[in-house]
Amino acid sequence: MKFLVDRCAGRRLATWLVNQGHDVVDSRVLGPDPGDRALLQRAVAELRIVVTIDTDFPKLVFLGGEAHAGMVRLPDVSAEQRIRLLESVIERHASDLEARAIVTVKGGKVRISRRGA
Repeated sequence: MKFLVDRCAGRRLATWLVNQGHDVVDSRVLGPDPGDRALLQRAVAELRIVVTIDTDFPKLVFLGGEAHAGMVRLPDVSAEQRIRLLESVIERHASDLEARAIVTVKGGKVRISRRGA
């Protein structure tokens, strides 16, 4: 899968994804933060799933009507926990991610939304 990892999701998560064989852009290597809208637009142009802990990306999609190529919103937990959560999301919801769903992990629950896809 192709991912764009937001800087708040962490370098360790981006590195783990690369080590799992995924095509990953770590937003940290893109230079100064261009802002969420620019990152979302890049992800759409490159058909990348955004991985973030930030609530601004879902707001851009659901409230702002921005296009997306899929998204995973993880909770603000340790890097190890984020990696385990993303691993579980990829294993259990790969077809949803490939269908450009938005996957939100919160409070031990996973919510899948295709609205705005």
